[in-house]
Amino acid sequence: MTTAVVVGSGPNGLAGAIRLAQAGLSVTVLEAHERPGGGTRTSELTLPGLLHDDCAAFHPTGVASPYFRSLGLEDHGLRWRWPEIDLAHPLDDGRAGYATRSLAASATASLGPDAARWQRVFEPMVRHFDDLVDELFQPLTHVPRHPITLGRFGTKALLPATWTTARFRDDPARALFSGVAAHVFGRLDTPLSGSVGLMLGAAAHAVGWPVAEGGTQSITRALLSVLTSLGGRVETGVRVTSLDHLRDLTGGPAPDVALLDTAPAGVLALAGDRLPPRVRRALSRYTYGPAAFKVDLAVEGGIPWTNEACRRAGTLHLGGTAEEVAATEARTARGSMPERPFVLLGQQYLADPSRSRGDVHPVYAYAHVPHGYDGDATAAVLGQIERFAPGFRERVLATATRGPAALEASNANYVGGDISSGANTARQVAFRPRIALSPYALGIPGVYLCSSATPPGAGVHGMGGFHAAEAALARLR
Repeated sequence: MTTAVVVGSGPNGLAGAIRLAQAGLSVTVLEAHERPGGGTRTSELTLPGLLHDDCAAFHPTGVASPYFRSLGLEDHGLRWRWPEIDLAHPLDDGRAGYATRSLAASATASLGPDAARWQRVFEPMVRHFDDLVDELFQPLTHVPRHPITLGRFGTKALLPATWTTARFRDDPARALFSGVAAHVFGRLDTPLSGSVGLMLGAAAHAVGWPVAEGGTQSITRALLSVLTSLGGRVETGVRVTSLDHLRDLTGGPAPDVALLDTAPAGVLALAGDRLPPRVRRALSRYTYGPAAFKVDLAVEGGIPWTNEACRRAGTLHLGGTAEEVAATEARTARGSMPERPFVLLGQQYLADPSRSRGDVHPVYAYAHVPHGYDGDATAAVLGQIERFAPGFRERVLATATRGPAALEASNANYVGGDISSGANTARQVAFRPRIALSPYALGIPGVYLCSSATPPGAGVHGMGGFHAAEAALARLR
């Protein structure tokens, strides 16, 4: 029987393993951590019984993923849960822009004079969202099935986020788009920096930003259930040190296929001189972006946001006006820690009360900080929350923090604390991890990269693993 080994059990690794098992291969997944899942794990980080997502927390790309949809994960225990408001962006004057799955209703309710303009920007993408996802969740070099939809998106996506922001007249709409665009983890005034904001903004109105009931770990459990049903297996606590090590770990001949759910730095460590020089040079030049500084909180009674809509929002972006967000992200990208960093905050318990215990709720937050930042951003994160929710600090019962070094220690793919596994520069948004017809192939027969460093990039969608597996199967055929 044809054999395959997958190194790493993140969502891409598990998706790749499942696709190979569907094709009849004997599949083994090797995971260095004691628990599978990579960035899709959930833990009791503050108080017993409170469920905090370790990294990935909100899943617009998960619920939209063509491959995940094909697997019937709901039959394996996964339940998506949506908050009343998907995301909100509060301002100092008490107003907030917010988005729900009703494009017209949320725009009219929160965006005032920009409601019609917001709808004109996003309505075509929302109307053709499934077609758009089919195109964007593939490598750039593919024959489009929906060229008109892709072309319309592409003309907007090529622009800097700041150019799209300038289309809006009032602060709520400008800030709302800037906050979503800031998921690019980089400067917002460069080409293609608006692409992430457009995609995630459209997703908010088309499919929402749901959470997984019971924590993000439920996605991992469902994927493991699918893999097991196909005869695949996972071994945890196994650290692979080289490609040659795979033969020893599996106790037999070298596998016919190896998928690496690792950052490019991990590929260099595992493959070394076996990589063709051109591939090794390209991966050595691969760049990593700003980092995250994560703060998890146990909060009694929830957060007393000044804006009432924020009390119903699953995700909040805390960064002030669009101009402030752009300036802060530029400073972070340059390697300087801002006094008021951009903060993403999650109130997953609103959609999934099983994460709370009584009136004590888990709150998830992280700040964008410079790559490899070794300081303590806890006070800055708390300050940004208090800024829009006076009296919040008095409700905090417990705190747990992890800076860039701790994040990398928990998941080697987060190089320097970069949870996107690579800087979203214009070149790397279009061609990651390198310019090649097959971005998953590594130039070593049977060995492929399948992590978030491959198209379509970061997010819990499994498409990097799926496409890498498809490349491997095409070679076998």
